[in-house]
Amino acid sequence: MHEAVQRIDDAHDLLVAERAPSNELGRLTDAAARILIDSGGFRLLQAHSHGGYESDVRDFLAWVRAVARANPSAGWIAGVVGVHPWEIALHDERLQDEIFGDDPTTLAASPYAPMGRAIPCDGGFTLTGHWQYSTGTDHCDWIILGGIVIDETAPPGPPDVRHFILPRGDYEIIEDSWHVMGLQGTGSKDIKINGAFVPEYRTISHGGLADGKYGHRRAATPLYQLPFGCVFSAAITAATFGIAQACIDAYRDYLATRVSAMGVVGTTDPFQQQALAEAEADLAAGIAHIDAMFGEWTTRVTNGGSIDNGERLEFRRNQVRAVQRVLDSVNTMMARAGTASVWTTRALEQLWRDLRTGGTHLSNSMDTIYTAWANDEFNTGVKTITFH
Repeated sequence: MHEAVQRIDDAHDLLVAERAPSNELGRLTDAAARILIDSGGFRLLQAHSHGGYESDVRDFLAWVRAVARANPSAGWIAGVVGVHPWEIALHDERLQDEIFGDDPTTLAASPYAPMGRAIPCDGGFTLTGHWQYSTGTDHCDWIILGGIVIDETAPPGPPDVRHFILPRGDYEIIEDSWHVMGLQGTGSKDIKINGAFVPEYRTISHGGLADGKYGHRRAATPLYQLPFGCVFSAAITAATFGIAQACIDAYRDYLATRVSAMGVVGTTDPFQQQALAEAEADLAAGIAHIDAMFGEWTTRVTNGGSIDNGERLEFRRNQVRAVQRVLDSVNTMMARAGTASVWTTRALEQLWRDLRTGGTHLSNSMDTIYTAWANDEFNTGVKTITFH
């Protein structure tokens, strides 16, 4: 177990105590954020050269799961914000120095959705846009935003989609813009920019990053040869799995005291036993499957191998299927828990809403991934746009 994971396990009860206050604030409490930062987990995927661990991606996923098990909103932030140092490690050295030079614990928010429009200008771009879902943004001093370059002089072809990185003073966080049924404590607020200048070196091609075209910048480190889309999606799934584990924990506690109106004791009810068994098994299988895929890939890239597009799609196929199995089994568990489980005075109800909210993320959605995988597998010639 990595020391960052152990620190979260040691602080489990403290993070649990910050669940309700974070939800009430509509963002993570400062106390919860400090626990995450002090654990070192945000630096697990960060480059050695800038104060990071450069750890195995499976250590990072274990850290995210541990955080989410204790505090779902904190776990969601751990997954989203924690994966950003992986990308930053492949950016221009000047940007890395700006972000981590004075403080290696500096955090960067996102989102990647290309909602911005960037106009080329001398030395860079002028960026304008409005983005939703900037998870954990209140605790971050930088932001990574997706945008499309609008250049009338460019030759015909696919749009130039980039990630633009800006410091806190160059963008606006829209307060009171996060009203949801679950994961309220993530504070995933809107971001607005109107004509901010972004130097060229603070940008990177989204497609190039997804296709591994920047791995040569850290060719000696296997971690940075892994596919960006798969690492990011796995981080989202790790948070989802951690929340599912929290649901299972709460369900176990609930069964220990539940007696139905017909006098059936929860722990001896075969239907509830089945629901718990399936949820536990599906979660364990999902974790093992994703870890095994990353383990094989890490060994391969360490030995100089590569990962092709079909394998990336296969990973995403397996990853979203693992999530859907867990969501389905937890839903069954809840359905068999009886009406007492939906009382807001019980942890189970809030945890289930957190889980269902997390399940809506694009990285957890199977809608386009199965089609993209099948079209690639059968070489149909149909191109499906996915994040992988």
